[in-house]
Amino acid sequence: MTHWTDTAAAPAPPGPRKPHEARELLLVGVGTMGRPYLDAAARLGLRVRAVESAAAWDSRPADLAEGFYRARGDGDESWTEAVARATAERVPHGLIAFAEPHVLSGALAQERLGLRGPSLHAAVVSRNKALQRHTFGAYGIRQPEYLLAARIAEARDWMLERLPVVVKPLTLSGSEGVELIGDAGAVDEVIARRGTEGQVLVEEAVEGPEYSWEALVRDGEVLFENVTAKQTTAPPYFVELAHRCGHGLGLETAAQVHELTRGVLSAIGMRTGLVHLEFKAARPGPVLMEVAVRTPGDYLPDAIGLAYGFDLYEAVVRLSLGMPLEKLPDQPVSWSATVFPTAAPGTIREITGVEEVLAHPAVVRVRLRKGPGAVVRPLTASSQRMGHVLINAGSQSEREDALTFVRETLRVVVERE
Repeated sequence: MTHWTDTAAAPAPPGPRKPHEARELLLVGVGTMGRPYLDAAARLGLRVRAVESAAAWDSRPADLAEGFYRARGDGDESWTEAVARATAERVPHGLIAFAEPHVLSGALAQERLGLRGPSLHAAVVSRNKALQRHTFGAYGIRQPEYLLAARIAEARDWMLERLPVVVKPLTLSGSEGVELIGDAGAVDEVIARRGTEGQVLVEEAVEGPEYSWEALVRDGEVLFENVTAKQTTAPPYFVELAHRCGHGLGLETAAQVHELTRGVLSAIGMRTGLVHLEFKAARPGPVLMEVAVRTPGDYLPDAIGLAYGFDLYEAVVRLSLGMPLEKLPDQPVSWSATVFPTAAPGTIREITGVEEVLAHPAVVRVRLRKGPGAVVRPLTASSQRMGHVLINAGSQSEREDALTFVRETLRVVVERE
């Protein structure tokens, strides 16, 4: 029987597990994109409990978990309190921290209870872009030149000497608050607009195509890796518009990426779990942008699983519980992508072409978050996108044809404000 709790658990420490006890997974954060973890756990015959946000509480999938624990707020403190309640009631055999807000609370529990995870050091460093820069600088990993400023105005001279530069908040994700500053006039404008923000990271702008690297790691060893080619909006915000999984790199670049990624894993002390690392292919070699030790967004695990022919969510569940994991593929078996429809700012009047897109043989899924009457704002962060289309094709050329078809067929008609 499913239960939900929003009250403090008994203070007594949890007792030892019984030998016959069913294996149990605790999933920290579910939402929509985390539900495949619950499906995978059900297929594996696991007991499941989950910690969920107050915002997603009413839509929690009660049929897929034995119990839910509500995080009362959005900060690390609220998630940590909810995870503490769940683990005080019973120690799970494995724990997965799903998205960025869940990483620290999950790592604290993993460290205290001896559960498999990325390591507390990896979690803390990954949650703060300045800590990443400081750590990677100490380990000699190629990354942008940077300055950590208490207020953006304090970085004015530094920026003017190094234009163009990129301004970043320390802890947000999904391109939120990331902005390119191209000239002296823009420096003063951004200081006036963002002068009260608090600490910011300012970096030299790195030229070159953008990629991400996704990997499954067990005890520091890379078991599986994928490169995703990214397409973004033009400056200044670089919001991601498409991901192409299974991207091939030339021999020299592949060797450089291998060295970069292993250096990053060593620097953060990565143990076990899923890693998402972003880099740019610059000269004389790839430059690290940032790293995360959690599930990548934008339904990338869905696309990666299609490209390589295995369930990435199930593999992460198996890693978290120390379950056997078959040898994972090292080459794509098909060509997948996620694409994010766009529209001009205004109020949506109608959306056409959805049925035609769904009928395309390479289209797996169309999921739109906005409909007629919704307001479209200027695209400055991933959270403002309208939804996504998941594609899987038999060849790279068929994938490109499908991407073109989606962009030409799915039309969002807006009334300008």
